[in-house]
Amino acid sequence: MSTRIHPTAIIDPAAEIGANVAIGPYCVVEKNVVIGDDCWLQNHVTICGPTRIGSGNKFYAFGSIGQRSQDLKYTVEPTHLEVGDGNTFREFVTVNRGTSPGDFTRVGNGGNFLAYSHIAHDCVVGDDVIFSNNGTLAGHVTVGDHAVIGGLTAVHQFCRIGRFAITGGCSKIVQDVPPFMIADGNPAEVRGINSVGMERHQFAPETVKQIKEAYRIIYRAKLNVSQAVERIRSELTSTPEIEQLMEFLQTSQRGIVR
Repeated sequence: MSTRIHPTAIIDPAAEIGANVAIGPYCVVEKNVVIGDDCWLQNHVTICGPTRIGSGNKFYAFGSIGQRSQDLKYTVEPTHLEVGDGNTFREFVTVNRGTSPGDFTRVGNGGNFLAYSHIAHDCVVGDDVIFSNNGTLAGHVTVGDHAVIGGLTAVHQFCRIGRFAITGGCSKIVQDVPPFMIADGNPAEVRGINSVGMERHQFAPETVKQIKEAYRIIYRAKLNVSQAVERIRSELTSTPEIEQLMEFLQTSQRGIVR
């Protein structure tokens, strides 16, 4: 099937459009934009550059992708957005480019970004994430694979959301949320582990048990982070998940949500 562009769409001649792309009414695609094969733009979608978009992405009405950084330090130098494959961006989703010359905002593969969610400048978002409606990232936030951002959640700049972590609706995240944890509230607190998510992704029962024990040590044993890491290392079996959790704790710059 050939690429289809509605006659009301405005496509810069310098934009690169792949095969089997559908661009609907009143969309705008600016120069320095590359759109991969099999993408679909519903209507009134704006894509600015420099932006590179992979294959099989869907953009619903009034999305604004690749706009300039909202950081007041932005000086109109070229910055970038990279989007992987197979993502869905629902109505009014906004994704901004990086801030400093040559900087990137990056979005992985297979994400589902619901209406009005926002990814700010210089964020790095992993694969297979879900952003519920109005999930909002400030600048320089990192979101791990399979994380879920609850509706109306706001994440402070430079925070990290770990792999398979979940934030509850209307949560205020001002510190890092470790992998596999559930954070909820304003300010957020860690309430438990994402056992349902891990079971759905076929984590071994022993792995889930180990993560539950690590949660108990971190959040119930009245230890600081360094003490918790040492106790986990001495008491629990080393697995990729436990090592990832400890590495996350040890590299936190903002501290972890308690």
